[in-house]
Amino acid sequence: MAKTETPDIIYTTVDEAPELASASLLPIVRTFAAAAGISVETRNISLAGRVLASFPDYLSEDQRLPDDLAELGELVKTPEANVIKLPNISASVPQLAATIRELQAQGYALPDYPEEPKTDAERDIKARYDAVKGSAVNPVLREGNSDRRAARAVKNYAMKHPHSMGAWSADSKTHVASMPGDDFFANETSTTISAAQAGGAKITFTDEAGNETVLKDGLSYLEGEVVDATFMSARTLRAFIRDEIAATAPGVLFSVHLKATMMKVSDPIIFGHFVSVYLEDFIAKHRAKLDDLGWNPNDGIGDLEARIKGDAALEADLKAALAARPPLYMVDSDRGITNLHVPSDVIIDASMPALIRAGGKGWGPDGKEADAKCCIPDNSYAPVYDETIAYFKETGTLNVTSCGAVSNVGLMAQKAEEYGSHPTTFEIKADGVVRIVLDSGEVLHEHKVEKGDIWRSSTAKKAPILDWIKLGIARTKATGKAAFWLDGARAHDRELIAYVKPALAAAGIDIPIMAPREATRFTLVEMRAGNDVVTITGNVLRDYLTDLFPILELGTSAKMLSIVKLMNGGGLFETGAGGSAPKHVTQLVGQNHLRWDSLGEFCALGESFKFLAEAKGKTSAEILGEAVEVATQKVLENGHSPQYKPGQNDNRTSHFYFALYWAEALAAQSDDAALAGKFAPIAKALADKEDTIVAELMADQGEPVDIGGYYHPDTAKLAKVMRPSTTLNAIIG
Repeated sequence: MAKTETPDIIYTTVDEAPELASASLLPIVRTFAAAAGISVETRNISLAGRVLASFPDYLSEDQRLPDDLAELGELVKTPEANVIKLPNISASVPQLAATIRELQAQGYALPDYPEEPKTDAERDIKARYDAVKGSAVNPVLREGNSDRRAARAVKNYAMKHPHSMGAWSADSKTHVASMPGDDFFANETSTTISAAQAGGAKITFTDEAGNETVLKDGLSYLEGEVVDATFMSARTLRAFIRDEIAATAPGVLFSVHLKATMMKVSDPIIFGHFVSVYLEDFIAKHRAKLDDLGWNPNDGIGDLEARIKGDAALEADLKAALAARPPLYMVDSDRGITNLHVPSDVIIDASMPALIRAGGKGWGPDGKEADAKCCIPDNSYAPVYDETIAYFKETGTLNVTSCGAVSNVGLMAQKAEEYGSHPTTFEIKADGVVRIVLDSGEVLHEHKVEKGDIWRSSTAKKAPILDWIKLGIARTKATGKAAFWLDGARAHDRELIAYVKPALAAAGIDIPIMAPREATRFTLVEMRAGNDVVTITGNVLRDYLTDLFPILELGTSAKMLSIVKLMNGGGLFETGAGGSAPKHVTQLVGQNHLRWDSLGEFCALGESFKFLAEAKGKTSAEILGEAVEVATQKVLENGHSPQYKPGQNDNRTSHFYFALYWAEALAAQSDDAALAGKFAPIAKALADKEDTIVAELMADQGEPVDIGGYYHPDTAKLAKVMRPSTTLNAIIG
């Protein structure tokens, strides 16, 4: 569809399983919306799309893509924004490199990624690629704070049809290990900018000889903005890793849990320290050879295995080195993918909830479940998981048929907190001092650091903070139980508390303020008692908790709905997490069965239509939105959600039934006779041809399929796989 200036709804083009699902669902959405005079357009924020948009000068004219992310970044600052955002890849270096290779093989003349650029041209190439890595999308689009919760229909279904839960025992050896100090939590300083301090600033590094380097210039702080600075000691981190490896009890798996995708500068470095300490003896023995091979521990054991493949001596030594260490928690034990293989596989908000849901068990190299040591170095957020594990050891497995719902109000607007810190995070090259210096010459923050330390600064602006508090109060009034997750012992949180307390007093409401450990216990107790709870948190905890609690309650976080009320009046509707998306792609390609559940998309779609009705006065959009809710409920009630194995319902059959129930609900409504008349024949045709359509959708399940690429699928091949029913296509268009 040709782009218009202000489409009614924008649906994002993304990656992996959510994008495969869009090939089936989006034609249905467009047809139904068009019948009501509503335009639905797409904008490409996929990893491949972002890469191609960054290198127009390397591509032929027909290969070039517009910078859709930049366009959306401007749109979300306007009242006209109505964006449905699906999960996208926050790329690590290995994922980025794989994307580049795939695109090059498809005929795109992209340059290779230069990890260590030596020329100005290579530095320019690296800078362009680095802008695509990590959390490149979310900070741009999130011009509002998050209201994330499960739709009531989803929660009710989960209580009636409980998912499997592992059994917890009091003698479980699973535990969280964190640094004894000298981490981001311990070293943090924080200041709220006064009127006199507002303006420009820079970050400088001064070595022990007095030589000053500007690490970042052109910063600007607003009055009321909270500005943090902190660092993690590399020396203390490595000592911590050595100690924890040595302290791993027999039969217990060793693991690290980070987010090297969102925290694209700091966490890959931390991950690399775990890899290099775990393989310390092997690396020392083969240092010269590994340097020649160009291996970087930050890229993981998987990259090491690829580089030494065919060298029998190195392969044997690596196998022996792994055997001499505690067994690793496995990402995929069937394929030998360890917790230290690929940084992008180490996603704390997916890995820790899965382990907790399984009763504290992880999969080991032997393909068997075992208890695990979970290293979460930084104490800013580790207590959440530590307390959750302690709670379930004490109380046993959660009863999902009776537990309350946990929702979240998250401070994330305008690159709030750590997820906005990428441009101001640095691995320190020598001993010295890092400072934030205001244009007036005032030193705002100062840290004495050592070579290898990871220093970072992040901010939270006043307007998003006040908006977040207001949203938290509103959701508390609607729900009942709530807490602000803020720790008076943490520098940044003390500055936020100074905003929260007077706002609560002015609103005449008493909402407790608790450190994350205490807030975790409070939430779990209330949840087990059947009470709904709102967690009011900062940006990282928003990300972590909106996986932890939904995975416990619902079995997945993909079914969550995130309503982002953009600060300038628009709406952003996010559809849940994509952490399991890679496994779904593998199954589709190997077995032509996609078990990705589009329930989150259904919920977001309904909210988007309702928002459109409110924002633009389109009554037909309200009717479409209400019908979406009816259809979603029927998909759940009638058991048409995707199942695990070929021959069962998958994503495509789920979409057919969603279309059937949506059309029936529109045909049955009496608020718009013309709309009912349009959908009555569609509903009848879908119902009459149900058996034929389902048979066509399932006909080739179990067989391998070709979609033309992982990161950049071929559009025609993907459509053939995801829209295999000629009968359904003829009805829908």
